[in-house]
Amino acid sequence: MAPTSLADLISALPEGDGWGPPPITETTLNGVPYAPFSKGDKLGRMADWTADSKDSRDGRGGRQQYNRNFRDQQIYGAGTAQLFTAPLAEDENTFSVVSRETTKTRYGRGAVFTRGRGQRGARQDTRGGRAQLSRPGRGGQQGYGYDSRGRSNAPRGRRFGWKDYDKPARNRDASVNIKPDWQLLEEIDFNRLAKLNLDADEGEDLDSYGFLYYYDRSYDKQPVKAAERRLVPLDRAAYNVTTSSDPVIQELAEKDEATIFATDSILSMLMCSTRSVYPWDIVIVRQGNKIFLDKRDNAALDMVTVNENAADAPVESADGNKDGINTPSALAEEATYINHNFANQVVLENENQKVEMAHENPFYNPAEETEPPASKAYKYRRFDLSTSEEDPMYLIVRSEIDAVQKNAISGDDQFLTVKALNEFDSKAPGSGGALDWRTKLVSQRGAVVATEMKNNSVKLARWTVQSILSKADVMKLGFVSRANPKSNDKHVILGVIGWKPKDFANQMNLSLSNGWGIVRTIADMCLNRGDGKFVLVKDPNKSILRLYEVPAGSFNDEGEDETVPETVQEEE
Repeated sequence: MAPTSLADLISALPEGDGWGPPPITETTLNGVPYAPFSKGDKLGRMADWTADSKDSRDGRGGRQQYNRNFRDQQIYGAGTAQLFTAPLAEDENTFSVVSRETTKTRYGRGAVFTRGRGQRGARQDTRGGRAQLSRPGRGGQQGYGYDSRGRSNAPRGRRFGWKDYDKPARNRDASVNIKPDWQLLEEIDFNRLAKLNLDADEGEDLDSYGFLYYYDRSYDKQPVKAAERRLVPLDRAAYNVTTSSDPVIQELAEKDEATIFATDSILSMLMCSTRSVYPWDIVIVRQGNKIFLDKRDNAALDMVTVNENAADAPVESADGNKDGINTPSALAEEATYINHNFANQVVLENENQKVEMAHENPFYNPAEETEPPASKAYKYRRFDLSTSEEDPMYLIVRSEIDAVQKNAISGDDQFLTVKALNEFDSKAPGSGGALDWRTKLVSQRGAVVATEMKNNSVKLARWTVQSILSKADVMKLGFVSRANPKSNDKHVILGVIGWKPKDFANQMNLSLSNGWGIVRTIADMCLNRGDGKFVLVKDPNKSILRLYEVPAGSFNDEGEDETVPETVQEEE
């Protein structure tokens, strides 16, 4: 055969700049069929040499069973649509659909089958009879299963989590309307706040006002079943005056006694901010070298929340709650009403036996008030937040005491703070898996309190901080439940438990040094700016605090207190 020259090869090449077969209408190329295609199609590959052979797919070797497994590949070129299509942007092979249908699997005689995680139990059938097989509990929990008579000892109720994957994100409303002319200064997430730390002293008393009645110790006794005491509404004059409107704080500020001024309610919210879920806001006013932590009228932090930290927290009517009395706003009003009346009911109102403070109540005016004053003492205490001797910084807080009692051993007077936890319906959505107080409070008191610490972490933390700020000896917690779960206007007192505030803080893993660090950090941010008004806002759906600088005339109009919905979705 004569050798072919390079010139002959070049001359045999097709004309044009393209490559591949010429655009003809036939489906064969030199007698060999090829897959027809359009120039507008997206080609994934020119040829596929990685496709598994029939032998490797069959896995058994030997005779190739065309008729059964590869019937669609008998014709040459069949399946090219699947081989040469362009891959999609996302790999659909990794996508799977969650099916709610149970999978039925056959088992032989005597086989053991267990239900999936979260099911009510497991069973073991053997030829010799039924044997009990319990699911091992996690963390020392008791396992569930079937006993020898076939009865299930698993707890009844809804299994949380298995149907919540498609639950829509819950959007909460902001506590204050963010105006366009507000200037955002800082945005701090809770992770950064949790790392702050500042050691402060125990505080010193500057002055005290008001009077205290003695606590009724009969409430500490276990109530007789079906004979619990009812919560009685009492009309007593109680005050919740903001910092800058307090005449005593104004007098102390004129004497230049401290740099930061606040009330225990506002200060406890700031110190426990990393535990909060619901939105709130604090107004901060700087006048000269002084900082006043204020609140707006009817602010969110005045209300006592219910199950704020629960995994299955109460939902609003717009989110599918059919029971109007179990919405977060209705429960907050109910809890605030209970706390006000409970503190007035558990004291012995005897004018001959009461503890008078150094001064009278600064907010009560007998000429204007028609109701008698409530048992309340206001203690103005000063704390040292200095980081160095060259830069002293002090804080004055108005703390509150609710009652007094005699020490059972020494006979000395002990100051008390009185608060109340309330149960609305242990079976209703939003209860957070709480136990039934009527049956479990006496026998499983630790479990009831632990559940409340989990579901109401921020509320209990604030009460504990307020008790420590006031230097109270004991914090009394009442357990109040509805007389009828379907009605929120009648309540019964199921019991009262007392704790030392610092011991309770240790049980909750509550760090006061972290709270003081947050207060000092926020104060320094405002002191670095000029005189003016600032607003610290908790994001309604994220674990973030935002500090805004607002015009001087803000919050003076009634329309400023209106809230608007936020469009930010809740963090998972």
